[in-house]
Amino acid sequence: MKRSIRVQGETFVFTFDKDADMYECRGRVCYDEEHDEVPEEKLWKAALELESDLRQEIGGDWNREHSEKGWVEVALR
Repeated sequence: MKRSIRVQGETFVFTFDKDADMYECRGRVCYDEEHDEVPEEKLWKAALELESDLRQEIGGDWNREHSEKGWVEVALR
């Protein structure tokens, strides 16, 4: 695995996790109409492209997710 991958100007760093291996990147903290945290739109689009690229190049069940504080992950589950 590459240590980092740059997609649409966003740099995703590879991280080993006990539950999954993932590429992650942190963007701005954004909110929807109900004031729930949502991923930054530009970063979310980059994660979608990375998810597709990883599925084609490496294979496996890569899925994009977001968590609090602006984090977006593309994880192999």
